[in-house]
Amino acid sequence: MKLHELRAPEGSTKNRKRRGRGTATGQGKTGGRGMNGQNSRSGGGTKLGFEGGQMPLYRRIPKRGFTNIWKKEWEIVNIDALNAFEDGTEVTPELLLETGIARKLADGIKILGDGILEKKLTVKAHKFSASAVEKIESAGGKAEVI
Repeated sequence: MKLHELRAPEGSTKNRKRRGRGTATGQGKTGGRGMNGQNSRSGGGTKLGFEGGQMPLYRRIPKRGFTNIWKKEWEIVNIDALNAFEDGTEVTPELLLETGIARKLADGIKILGDGILEKKLTVKAHKFSASAVEKIESAGGKAEVI
């Protein structure tokens, strides 16, 4: 096969509608826009959300609360996920990302105490829950805040 022999598959391309090119086309005269009115004119139509002067839905619905722009988003890792590592491993946020236990670093990693830890690990993270620290230390490991 050569470049000049390439063809699009049958039915994959269609010709565009040529509007307003005579009555024989089926799209002549008004070009499929109907007779009169705002939408038949060039540049006609209303802005998004306009309801003919009625109070639009997005303004009728009550707004509540606010978005805290300083909110920190922690990536949460439970203690039982750390059983994937060997004894004596130093678990860092980068290692958690590499192994796929944490999806993203976000504002930091927080270790929560859900589950049972059976390995002796040194865990370095940005935050720990009290139960997580207790379980890491009871397994013989260390919890270090970065």
